[in-house]
Amino acid sequence: MDKSFTVGLIGIGRIGKIHIENLLHRIPNVNLKLAADIKLDEDLKKWVKERGVTNLTDDPYEIFNDPEIEIVLICSPTDTHANFIQEAAKVKKQIFCEKPIDIEVNRIKKTLKIVEENGVKLMIGFNRRFDRNFKRIHELIVSGEIGTPQIVKITSRDPSPPPIDYIKVSGGIFLDMTIHDWDMARFQCHSDVEEVYATGAVLVDPKIGEAGDIDTAAAILKFKNGALGIIDNTRQAVYGYDQRVEVFGSKGCLIADNEATNTVRIYNAECTSVDKIPSFFMERYMNSYYSELKYFFDCIAKNGDPKPNGEDGLKNVLVALAAQKSLEENRPIKIADLKF
Repeated sequence: MDKSFTVGLIGIGRIGKIHIENLLHRIPNVNLKLAADIKLDEDLKKWVKERGVTNLTDDPYEIFNDPEIEIVLICSPTDTHANFIQEAAKVKKQIFCEKPIDIEVNRIKKTLKIVEENGVKLMIGFNRRFDRNFKRIHELIVSGEIGTPQIVKITSRDPSPPPIDYIKVSGGIFLDMTIHDWDMARFQCHSDVEEVYATGAVLVDPKIGEAGDIDTAAAILKFKNGALGIIDNTRQAVYGYDQRVEVFGSKGCLIADNEATNTVRIYNAECTSVDKIPSFFMERYMNSYYSELKYFFDCIAKNGDPKPNGEDGLKNVLVALAAQKSLEENRPIKIADLKF
């Protein structure tokens, strides 16, 4: 990437810190001019300044009002995304935003309209598309290696549940956790979801049920191209962060298994074993965050249209809402039948 960019970043939490490290050390020709967080305490100031970022603010609107800043990275809580996207679009800044855009469809549609009216680029951070294993599966499907995809199977299991306070405001497992899997299923199947049947239970922690959510889920998808999808989720897999994808097609099958933390196998009289799989998403997907950001800046430099885009973000939320309705009504739900 030869062109240089001046960037502002909003939200210096767990994901924001990953993006800051990549902007500073791995993405060339990028000047992180200003970082914003409404909870800019002393510890956060210290962390950022130790990395050489001296311009900090607790007012994100300083980023929107700075004419030198060309690109905004939005890594703040979900309930701020739509508003920040709108504000950035209105002042003609290119936008990268973490998922989801919002949890309300009409608010997402309004946001995308503002983006379109102002002619700016918007990429949504579904980083798993950029995982080297899942990306390789996608490339092989595109090349015709397995013919026409017929069944997509996704296993996505967290090692432990998030805090109950987070569960209460997360929007539910289908919007919070499975949202990545809806996107991965669409990405690998090369088709949009037409119908969802979802079921679930509280099998990990009764407090999750008391908070109005489930912690274990399964879904069957029907795609517009006729293919089928199967997804399973749990908030607790005691053995680690379990992330697998399988695509079965008319000419073969592709499987991406978990990667162990190393390739060493132990052989002795009692057993044959390998070391554990990664313990959480930051370990499993760290390189994918770099790859997606590099891709985004390359697209902006070449005036390309980055994906996943706002429409992808909307479609994934629609599938999540259909899944929730299916769970509540115990029946398949067609995306086209959702009313807003």
